[in-house]
Amino acid sequence: MRPTLKSGVTYSHNEPPDASQLLGLFHQAPWAKARSLDDAKEMLRHTDLTLCAWQGERLIGFGRVLTDFVYRATIWDVIVDRTYQGQGVGTEIVRRILDHPRLNRVELFWLCTRRPGFYEKLGFSAKEQIGMVWSRSRNSHLE
Repeated sequence: MRPTLKSGVTYSHNEPPDASQLLGLFHQAPWAKARSLDDAKEMLRHTDLTLCAWQGERLIGFGRVLTDFVYRATIWDVIVDRTYQGQGVGTEIVRRILDHPRLNRVELFWLCTRRPGFYEKLGFSAKEQIGMVWSRSRNSHLE
């Protein structure tokens, strides 16, 4: 049974979350379950903006942005606690990122996802960009 979201859900962007709380969310997702506490701490140190969703003291959602604050921004790691999924938390995180005052000059937001349908509902399009990926693990033979 999913918990009902109450008016007590709050969103913050001033401080990144505690890495151990974030790791609890990451370990719920196949794409992030192998992440370590030390790596999560380092990632947070080098992130330009974070957006968190809270139910009281519990971190229930997260998203982050890397950006130059003018031309480009990349949205990463949007994740919602599985017991709160389907209740608009992820949508609100993305909307708050796109509407964030520090990002109001950014002309293009980019993201990678395995759930394109979710983002298409928020106005994202796969038609305008071609992305390429270089993987350290796949290219280790070149070193």
